[in-house]
Amino acid sequence: MSPSALLASVTELLRAVLKLDAPADGIVSRHFRDQRSLGSRERHLLAETTYTVLRLKARLAHLAQSGRGPLERRLALLAWVGPESMLEATCTPEEYAWARHARAIDPATLPDPQRHNLPDWLAAPLRERLGEPGFWALVEACNRSAPLDLRVNALKARREEVQEQLAEAGIEAQPTPWSPWGLRVEGKPALQRLPVFTEGLVEVQDEGSQLLALLTEARRSEMVADFCAGAGGKTLALGAMMRSTGRLYAFDTAGHRLEALKPRMARSGLSNVYPAQIAHARDERIKRLSGKLDRVLVDAPCSGLGTLRRNPDLKWRQTPQALAELQDKQRTILASAARLLKPGGRLVYATCSLLDEENEAIAEAFGAAHPAFVPVAADEVLARARIENPAPLVRGPYLRLWPHEHGTDGFFAAVWDRKA
Repeated sequence: MSPSALLASVTELLRAVLKLDAPADGIVSRHFRDQRSLGSRERHLLAETTYTVLRLKARLAHLAQSGRGPLERRLALLAWVGPESMLEATCTPEEYAWARHARAIDPATLPDPQRHNLPDWLAAPLRERLGEPGFWALVEACNRSAPLDLRVNALKARREEVQEQLAEAGIEAQPTPWSPWGLRVEGKPALQRLPVFTEGLVEVQDEGSQLLALLTEARRSEMVADFCAGAGGKTLALGAMMRSTGRLYAFDTAGHRLEALKPRMARSGLSNVYPAQIAHARDERIKRLSGKLDRVLVDAPCSGLGTLRRNPDLKWRQTPQALAELQDKQRTILASAARLLKPGGRLVYATCSLLDEENEAIAEAFGAAHPAFVPVAADEVLARARIENPAPLVRGPYLRLWPHEHGTDGFFAAVWDRKA
């Protein structure tokens, strides 16, 4: 594809993405399906330019005011991640000179909203929570692409074996700092056709998400539920912990997410997973299991703001009103899931949010209303999982992961045991 055609394509893609009426990753995927002639390098250029616009939207929109032509084209020129020669070849001399000048402006000279590229309702609580150095470190981390984390399927392979197989395929992978199953790969290599993937030796899963599964301490022959299973990343981790024994329920209200779990289950070799679509948190299927389960993981629906490295559009699509609705849902789901636990059972509440309102506030309200559930210190659980020095991963009794501190997505988890 010619440079001018590439610029036209990314301009068209931005026009769709910046409506902010649907997740950006789905729009990008659909754009690629519609333009099958795009090669891998061209897809990379289009995707990375688009995500750069989403990460730096406030700054680039501010700078774009001094240019001419369609806004989406100006934004594409400012966020361009392809070769400079290609950009120069597709612009008029005046347009290229403008883009070079605007891109050379030092962000430190701009007002705070154009520096941090966050909506005010999100920037204010994060700044208060983290203080100035921490806040700006988080901003920098969220404006970088996330690495690719893999979870080795302990049912089928050891981490060292998978690392060697990846090396033979020309992919360098390093053990993640904390998860005993994790491997971290820089860049975005194509894994889907490699034997380590097709044979179910690895799954793509952020290291923080792997730690959430560890907090359950799921064991052989138990009855366990992943209450908000989604596409099942944590379900598969739990199943491997259980060595494919016992009974593992994967509950979700979205049938299409559970459908996406099925091919992953087939690769994993697990035979103890039972996906079940439910209508709501008080579904009859849930009531029938009341007081019977050993472990329940509640990875609750949340704002997803801990995943801004991967999904920068979320900061522009979420609203304070939606956040308030999510908190109501989180309280309801957690209370319903707690009813599944038998005496002595383990409950884990988790989100991929950065905000106290979805995290500590929900956990503390639940603890106050449910005295039969005793808080468990997350660092003690992680220590039993043979994680060296888990102290940096926790704040008080809770797991609290931040992109700028831990290199993971932002995660929170609270752990309770029901009194025997």
